[in-house]
Amino acid sequence: MFIPLTPVRFLYRAMDLFANRVGIVCGDKRLTYGQFGERACRLANALLKLGVKRGDRVAYLSFNTHQLMEGYYGVVMAHGIVMPINVRLSPVELTAILNHSGASILLFEAEFAPLVTHLKASCPALRHLIAIDGPTEGALMTAEELYTTGEPDRVDFMAIDEMSIAELFYTSGSTGTPKGVSLSHRTIYLHAVNVALLTYRDISTIVDLHTIPLFHANGWGKPQASVLNATHQVMVRRFEPVSVLKIIAAERATDMSMVPTMANAILHCPELGKHDTSTLKQIMIGGAAASPELIQRLEAAFNCEVVAGYGLTETSPVATTGRKKSTVTYPNEMERYRRQSMAGWAANGVEVRVVDLNGKDVPKDMEAIGEVIIRGDHVMEGYYKEPEATASVIVDGWFHSGDMAIWDSENYVHIVDRKKEIIISGGENISSIEVEKAIYAHPAVFECAVVAAPDPKWGEVPAAIVVRKPGASVTSDELMTFLEERLGRFKLPRIIEFSEEQLPKTGTGKIRKNVLKERFWQGKEKRVQG
Repeated sequence: MFIPLTPVRFLYRAMDLFANRVGIVCGDKRLTYGQFGERACRLANALLKLGVKRGDRVAYLSFNTHQLMEGYYGVVMAHGIVMPINVRLSPVELTAILNHSGASILLFEAEFAPLVTHLKASCPALRHLIAIDGPTEGALMTAEELYTTGEPDRVDFMAIDEMSIAELFYTSGSTGTPKGVSLSHRTIYLHAVNVALLTYRDISTIVDLHTIPLFHANGWGKPQASVLNATHQVMVRRFEPVSVLKIIAAERATDMSMVPTMANAILHCPELGKHDTSTLKQIMIGGAAASPELIQRLEAAFNCEVVAGYGLTETSPVATTGRKKSTVTYPNEMERYRRQSMAGWAANGVEVRVVDLNGKDVPKDMEAIGEVIIRGDHVMEGYYKEPEATASVIVDGWFHSGDMAIWDSENYVHIVDRKKEIIISGGENISSIEVEKAIYAHPAVFECAVVAAPDPKWGEVPAAIVVRKPGASVTSDELMTFLEERLGRFKLPRIIEFSEEQLPKTGTGKIRKNVLKERFWQGKEKRVQG
């Protein structure tokens, strides 16, 4: 028997089996799965009446809201492609994305109304503007008005082509021009099943906080995995440490996910310890490399398990996690922290290798550096409208991540850097991530980034941009003395700059190293390629 693999089936299951269970909490609004499902169905039918056809792109410019979550299902039920956009991009970037995708409908929060007016004038394919949270000048109608035009009838999922594109996510552009990552119904379905197997325990008691933006990398698969399990989900509209701590206490949250910059912010929040966070059971860390010290500090602060993972938008995104493995021994707590901070080992349905330039596996000795390549159920169908870019990263059936790593005999992968961010100094490869972790270990450091800076003798050298913690003090000389005990001499930063402001970040919390690096290379005729 053939039944299409589509996330729509998760929604119908939740509606049938858990109609009265609270499914989505968004501010003061609490929706049961029956109510949430009905709204998604109304959205689907309303979009069809509005003229949405198979493959049409429906964009969202929204923080985490129940309306965006409804779009994850309603748009794809209408055979459209849901396209959440990073709300922190510039008008130029947003215009380029909307024009590249050819999105015909944009649903947006009222606070973006002035921006949307500009986008409408610059994006001729945009036919309909719909305001998510109330009447807004320039909008065709509100989302609630749109919903009233659609019936609550279910769309027949048997008519869905599981290989058709369901979601389109544009990469953050932290290292280059954003590309549209196409994820099919089948890919999303299998990714959700595997994420549920990886991270969900007692599904009847889980209260999952959507702390990761739903516009980022498929929301790490939680919008589907949580509906598959009909778990209690709470929208965190935007990540602010104090409000997150309050929500954990108020909703008795058990699970949440963060990137390291979020984790760092919440650990330094003055309100930490003033709210009841005892219900937390699991925190997932991803989006950038974590350190054993970060895992240790989070576990101490929240008294729960903290595990890192690894993936890219192109892998839906979860490819590996640092979860425990039965064949690995943990002789002490520091070894456990070290393992849990690594990218880890492959998720179900995924194969991961670390290879050299010839595509051969590098030795599993935690020393030889190679590129991470991935194949399996979670890998994208390709970059939207960019066959050449797709062919450059999917070679011989393997997705080439651009991430450099080492691995061991247990197939634990440890990311050392992006291929483009490896610093080549005098012929030596230096991992910017390794240098950053050493700097982060200093008690006065709040955040930092290490990039390549030009050098007439060595070609390029490590340059560190450091933000001190409020009220803390450390000089360049003091930091260098600290680092000399932790890094080989050739890895030490040759430049240390202190910033009084937090470092520039993408909408998903990644530090924009390309922006920081540009400061050192501006006006240089020759750039050494990492």
